Amino acid sequence: MGVKRETITLIGAGLAGSLLAIFLARRGFRVEVYEKRSDIRREPSGAGQAGQADQAGQAGQAGQAGQAGQAGQAGRSINLAMSARGLHALGQAGLQDEVLAMAIPMVGRLIHPVEGDRVLQPYGQRENEVIYSVSRGELNRYLLSAAERQDGVRLHFNARCTGLEFRTGVLYVRDDATNHVHSLRPDRVIGVDGSASAIRTAMMNVGRFDLSQQYLTHGYKELTIPAGPDGAYRMERNALHIWPRGMYMLIALPNLDGSFTCTLFFPHEGEYSFGSLKDPRRILDFFKLQFPDATALMPDLTTLYRDNPTGSLVTLKCFPWHYRDRVLLLGDAAHAIVPFFGQGMNCAFEDCTILDECIETHWPDWGRVFESFGHRRKEDTDAIADMALANYVEMRDLVSDPGFQLRQKVGFLLERKYPDRFIPRYSMVSFHRFPYREALHSGEIQEGILRELCASISTADQVDWNAAERLVEERLGARMTPE
Repeated sequence: MGVKRETITLIGAGLAGSLLAIFLARRGFRVEVYEKRSDIRREPSGAGQAGQADQAGQAGQAGQAGQAGQAGQAGRSINLAMSARGLHALGQAGLQDEVLAMAIPMVGRLIHPVEGDRVLQPYGQRENEVIYSVSRGELNRYLLSAAERQDGVRLHFNARCTGLEFRTGVLYVRDDATNHVHSLRPDRVIGVDGSASAIRTAMMNVGRFDLSQQYLTHGYKELTIPAGPDGAYRMERNALHIWPRGMYMLIALPNLDGSFTCTLFFPHEGEYSFGSLKDPRRILDFFKLQFPDATALMPDLTTLYRDNPTGSLVTLKCFPWHYRDRVLLLGDAAHAIVPFFGQGMNCAFEDCTILDECIETHWPDWGRVFESFGHRRKEDTDAIADMALANYVEMRDLVSDPGFQLRQKVGFLLERKYPDRFIPRYSMVSFHRFPYREALHSGEIQEGILRELCASISTADQVDWNAAERLVEERLGARMTPE
């Protein structure tokens, strides 16, 4: 792509930072990457991941509702749901096949009621409409090594950004091993340092910088279902398991070693909450009552519940994402979201592809590159943030509701009959690359159509297809071309 040899400084070597370094190096830039944590490749597998959730947002991203990962340090290895946007970005970087070899396909949500039969709710209705469970730590290790193999990329660990002076352009980095602080004067800085971004904090001092953050009243805690004998899976391997219980839920995702990492999403305060549920006997009694089949598979439940930290779930929005032609925010540093649509990492990876396109169009005018990137992405990232919040209610409440299940079945029928007009919102987000804003808007229209068609029926074969055709034509008339 040409040898530019201009140097770009990245703050953060998490998932987005590692992938972005690859994109920039492939365009011929030198890339200096500073990461405050130690090199996780030098640590035992599963260690050093506690802080990685910060890199991609404290909420991490989880399955369709939250993905838990392979044994992570301090119980915070929330794992990833890889879907079309993330896979496309990895494909653009030539990495898709190798990452898929590390992943487990999940065909749908497997719903676990307190009593009664389990129900599998497919994510889509085509063979390729699956999402992939992949370990955050293993993916980060792989991307770091892939970045380091690129000509011109240098990684610096234990190198904590402590400040950025916008007037002078001086960047301060502290070596956490020696506590020595040195100053740099980079031409270009991109903050890919997660929801607790030091670069975003510095930008707040510039003025006319909008920032909002919304914490959920719920938090999360990681638990584990170990593998059976000889690494056998003790539940269905190719599904995201959900125990929906109204105001809280438990989820579980498969790992390559046969285990499942579970995540309890639970209120911080209240009668049943992290604040009130502390005694080992009460913890065990609660789980036996609410999640009996999962409890039987978790021999270390009370120990993990006691020892693993409680994480927070935050939605963060800010703007502008750039300062002149010198500083840019990307990924969770610009738009952290909660994990309930499985899009945090996918969205950040899509950021990398969009920035790459902006460089292709506008470089060497970095001011236009950064401004174009922000304007192309802001509305979309706000849209997926809102959809992720709404999806929490769907996952903990609606998936076990007969009315929701009927609307989902009718939605699949409409997709078969009108495949270029009625593409379910989940499919638009996870299996295609429609702009998030378009998925949000179309999803609202689709929900109205489904509620109207299902208002007076009890089974999908009772749909009034004349009414369906009229509603689709009136409200979703324009043909869609999936990406």
